[in-house]
Amino acid sequence: MRGMSRRGFALAALSTLATGPAARPASAAPGRAPGAGEMRGVWLATVAGRDWPSRPGLTAAAQRGELIAHLDKAARRRLNTVIFQVRPTADALWPSPYEPWSQYLTGIQGKDPGWDPLGTAVEEAHARGLELHAWFNPYRIANHTDPGRLAASHPARAHPDWVVPYAGKLYYNPGLPAVRAFVQRAMLDAVARYPVDAVHFDDYFYPYPVAGQTFDDDEAYDTYGGAFTSRAAWRRDNIDALVREMAAGIRRVRPGTRFGISPFGVWRNGATDSRGSDTRAGVQTYDDLYADTRTWVRNHWIDYIVPQLYWHIGSPAADYRTLAAWWASVVEGTKTHLYLGEALYKAGAAGQPPAWQDPAELSRHLTLAAHLPQVRGHVFFAAREVAADPIGALARVVADHYGTPAAPPRRATAAPSCPCA
Repeated sequence: MRGMSRRGFALAALSTLATGPAARPASAAPGRAPGAGEMRGVWLATVAGRDWPSRPGLTAAAQRGELIAHLDKAARRRLNTVIFQVRPTADALWPSPYEPWSQYLTGIQGKDPGWDPLGTAVEEAHARGLELHAWFNPYRIANHTDPGRLAASHPARAHPDWVVPYAGKLYYNPGLPAVRAFVQRAMLDAVARYPVDAVHFDDYFYPYPVAGQTFDDDEAYDTYGGAFTSRAAWRRDNIDALVREMAAGIRRVRPGTRFGISPFGVWRNGATDSRGSDTRAGVQTYDDLYADTRTWVRNHWIDYIVPQLYWHIGSPAADYRTLAAWWASVVEGTKTHLYLGEALYKAGAAGQPPAWQDPAELSRHLTLAAHLPQVRGHVFFAAREVAADPIGALARVVADHYGTPAAPPRRATAAPSCPCA
């Protein structure tokens, strides 16, 4: 019966909860198995020095000190996982034989910083009881369009046919099998070298669409797209192949290491697809980024998903409450864990809607999610705001929900019971 779906029941239950300042915190989801663990994560972004390091060119000792300060802050906030961006722009924060050292360390791409940030992060995170998830961006090469600014040894200079300039940036072409094989080798090198707890992708697959701009993959489509009904279907298949192959590579290189992805929070709007969410978002991952995130979950190609639910409760375009319930219905009956991505960076930020000026907004998110047993935790964007917490939004979350430490969720072992359609 489609009149009241599982998602509908979840929404009905959530609609009865208070959303004002007096909303009662809930520290654990009703029905969640005792001892199942809870994700309490933070993204630590390095692209353009977003969270770390504070500026390029610091000494190795200063960079290491800043990194450890972020780990210490996460532990003090009773978080248990740090998602560390180690390949921000087709470069590396470890001594990679495939790609140059990141320019965000020294200011010069390819220059050895004199230490091993990823190796240090894994060791120091584990010493503090934190998991360390290695965060990679598969296809982004540079935030400019000049290949001459890349390190002389950069693979993009050796293989200009792999590169597509788009909207002021450079990308590897996801439609080329040689590209897909190369980026997997580059990323799996880190997995082979270090005991990371998980591999993590964010929301960048094909680039976000920009009006008036065309991602020129005509030649690749003419060569490889003949079996597909449309370019969009071919592009989705390219990303599906990356996800499936990367999952297999992780299992081969370091069994037991998990694989998680953090997509933009809307798969498809309900007006586009009856299986979609009751949202009116301007971007849909299926149609615009060619990332069929729902299929990855339903077929358990990934171990966890962290949709970026960067909207407030009651948002007209995409209500946090609606999306939390929709994603809960998607993972139900699968082995894929669901954690919700939280926009800590919006708390108190200028230009954000009034809801984000209230320190209690994020705590309300956790209160709502605690009534969805499929939600196994939250990840906060990002480390700079965890450290600064300008209006005390994270302090409120910790006081209301993180009164005691919690272990991260265990890897799922039960077979999926979903129809996986």
